[in-house]
Amino acid sequence: MSLPPQLAELVEDFADVGPKDRLQLLLELSMELPDLPERYADAADSMEQVHECQSPLFLAVEVEPDGDRLVHLFFSAPPEAPTTRGFASIMHTGLDGEPAQAVLDVPDDFYTALGLGQAVSPLRLRGMAAMLARIKNQVRRATTT
Repeated sequence: MSLPPQLAELVEDFADVGPKDRLQLLLELSMELPDLPERYADAADSMEQVHECQSPLFLAVEVEPDGDRLVHLFFSAPPEAPTTRGFASIMHTGLDGEPAQAVLDVPDDFYTALGLGQAVSPLRLRGMAAMLARIKNQVRRATTT
């Protein structure tokens, strides 16, 4: 599986620990999700909601207009939703600052390589898949205009 370097490193980090430690790693990542910039202060009005997530999650994607069309990701998820925040942090750490084509090339099911199927429910994993789908849709829209 070909992944951007930061995302590949995260997948490797999850693979290097046992099933019980994967949930702990996810929770640690949830605390690393960056705060939103002021322009996204009103997440519900300025960002896209990912309804498949069990907790309220909003995302925004910005794509630079020139060069490699670098992608920048912004997420809003409540502090009391550490699993959702952890998924968002994986996306942010692994994809933020990557060229648009690299983001579009991420396999839709890359998250299975994280080995979280034993730690979280399939419904939660569906939320992560939906996050990636929304990110890719926004990148496609930004790069085809």
